[in-house]
Amino acid sequence: MVTISLLCMFAFFAGLIDAAVGGGGLIQMPALFNLMPSMASAPLMGTNKFAACWGTIFAAKSYVGRVRVPWKLVLPAAAAAFAMSFLGAMAVSAVPQHVVRPVVLVLLVVMAVYTFIKKDFGSVQVERAFGRRERVLTVLIGGVIGFYDGLFGPGTGSFLIFLFIRFFAFDFLLASACAKVVNIATNVAALAFFIPAGNVMYAVAVPMAVCNILGALTGTWIAVRRGSAFVRVLFLFLLVTLIVKLGYDVFTGH
Repeated sequence: MVTISLLCMFAFFAGLIDAAVGGGGLIQMPALFNLMPSMASAPLMGTNKFAACWGTIFAAKSYVGRVRVPWKLVLPAAAAAFAMSFLGAMAVSAVPQHVVRPVVLVLLVVMAVYTFIKKDFGSVQVERAFGRRERVLTVLIGGVIGFYDGLFGPGTGSFLIFLFIRFFAFDFLLASACAKVVNIATNVAALAFFIPAGNVMYAVAVPMAVCNILGALTGTWIAVRRGSAFVRVLFLFLLVTLIVKLGYDVFTGH
């Protein structure tokens, strides 16, 4: 009972952070592995995805009620992310994690430096028309990030936010909303693997999902209330945390 209570607490904070800037897995996954050390990794990962998926759905729903989402861009990205997430999951055994980590670490550093230097990055949404070129680009973004999420995962939401701002001139708030919609697709794709295989511990996953939802709703409310400037600071903080975590893993061989 104490273990589930602690996991629910971590799930709440994971949902809160993830709703604003992504990266909830940094909180929720280590909590599961540390508090349930005797469990195999597959059910822990399935349980994490189950809880995170529900938080992401409610965060997206909350954003949609407050932010005008460009569905013509976001839905193709979500569809591509769903399909490619399957392929990423299938490629896990073929691509060693120690090969992926240094590449991701470099990309995160580039994102952090770029965001820090460009003070206006994501601060204001630029109204623009979206044509065929933009729709093709959003499918590429969804596909690449979906594949990455199935293959490795950490920072998926942050990569989406960065790319939506960089290529479509969204502000941080709108980019976060769009990232949540695409994240739903990647989470559902992962659950399509975990649930049939029996790799979700529902006695743990359901209460964690409830707390993740509550955290997601809180995070969305804070993000909308405080605006893009606040989300930008939170985004940079998360990137630095990801860089430190992945850097430690790369250099210590974990």
